[in-house]
Amino acid sequence: MFRNQYDTDVTTWSPAGRLFQVEYAMEAVKQGSAAIGLRSKTHVVLACVNKANSELSSHQKKIFKVDDHIGVAIAGLTADGRVLSRYMRSECINYSFTYESPLPVGRLVVQLADKAQVCTQRSWKRPYGVGLLVAGLDESGAHLYYNCPSGNYFEYQAFAIGSRSQAAKTYLERRFETFQNSSRDDLIKDALFAIRETLQGEKLKSSICTVTVLGVGEPFHVLDQETVQGLINAFEMAGEEAPAAGDEGAAAAAEEGASAAAEEGADAAAEEGAAPMDI
Repeated sequence: MFRNQYDTDVTTWSPAGRLFQVEYAMEAVKQGSAAIGLRSKTHVVLACVNKANSELSSHQKKIFKVDDHIGVAIAGLTADGRVLSRYMRSECINYSFTYESPLPVGRLVVQLADKAQVCTQRSWKRPYGVGLLVAGLDESGAHLYYNCPSGNYFEYQAFAIGSRSQAAKTYLERRFETFQNSSRDDLIKDALFAIRETLQGEKLKSSICTVTVLGVGEPFHVLDQETVQGLINAFEMAGEEAPAAGDEGAAAAAEEGASAAAEEGADAAAEEGAAPMDI
């Protein structure tokens, strides 16, 4: 993977027109613990996997509140994510103080993308090694954006980043057409199903995941462990399988998801321990 002739400086182009240090930063996102976001017309749900370095340590916080109407989930270098979330919080406070109204989500995402892009164009800087799922609610409705270390940003109906996220993406792609009109509880349930897809057979418990909700009349907040565990117990009692979304090809889609999960699991197994920093 290392191309020492063209990856010593973030501003050095390869003959193929690539910036390898930016690509390495994007690889750091893939090695981080999984984070998932999905939205309906009125609500946005963020969920992440809590991964500890050892049994003796606590897990790193992966979801941050920016304002009552904005929150972020991260995958990658936690320290970079903490710095960027603090920057976003500062921008929201300044805008609110100046204009006495909440900062529009799209404007904040563009400012964040511009900040990330500068680090790909200065030789004395390095790209941020973190991907952010930005959930927000403003006058135009609910939004879910993904900000990439390269400075690109995209709006999604549902998305997953981090280690073993391909299995979650497969599940979300099967279900995303129903999300637009989903209720708050259905969104949370789908987020938990998607998180379970990333665990590769490990039992889903409230202690290893964090779920947050943002909606109309509901400020951004983290659900407590008892509530999350109750939802997990409810759908496990109803049946272990994920909802079929009403299509007859659900079984085939489940097999496709299993194969994607197996491939992602193999990749993740090869990557485990690859990065010395907490991700």
